[in-house]
Amino acid sequence: MNTCRFLLAASTLTFAFAPALAQTQAAPPHPTHAEASATPAAPQLQAALRQLWLGHVTHTREYTFAVKAADTAAANRAAQAVVHNAQQLADAIAGFYGKAAGEKMLALLGGHWSAVKALTDAGGKNDKVATNRAMIALMDNAGEIAIFLSGANPYLPEDAVRGLLVAHGGHHQAQIHEVMKGDLAGEETTWAQMRTHMDVIADAMAGALARQFPDKAH
Repeated sequence: MNTCRFLLAASTLTFAFAPALAQTQAAPPHPTHAEASATPAAPQLQAALRQLWLGHVTHTREYTFAVKAADTAAANRAAQAVVHNAQQLADAIAGFYGKAAGEKMLALLGGHWSAVKALTDAGGKNDKVATNRAMIALMDNAGEIAIFLSGANPYLPEDAVRGLLVAHGGHHQAQIHEVMKGDLAGEETTWAQMRTHMDVIADAMAGALARQFPDKAH
């Protein structure tokens, strides 16, 4: 599995979400994109989703540092926080698409976390075979989430969603590698990129939901 190839594809595919991405790009591809993103269609939803996606990477980061420190109690607390956050994200989906969709989203997010956890644990043991296996699972899960979200919302193109999630998986991989080898400066750079990318994902979802449910998304 060539992660670099996936990340290159992701950098291209994210332009399908240009209105949402314009807030995080130094040079928006077209002036009207910046104008459109200046006033989000659903500011409350956007803020809520940004907070939830930030919570995801915050807690997975805590887990990574706990594994590095061999602190089992802290790792368990972080893992529980990741699961709780996934439930909140699934509930947000259920609020628009119903209970069954929320349960499906929770299962998919559980698969994402399972792969990230396996990737972290493998990194802590410097197990390259397990690392590769976890990355394959992470990329496969990105495709599954993309299929689900694009099937539910016509404003979330499957390839673009997959690209965003593959890039997110690449950030997890880079961060775990940096933490485990003690590259704190590198991790700080990756951490900043992860936080920005979470806003990109949240904004894409909020924008798509606002277009599909104009009377419900605020």
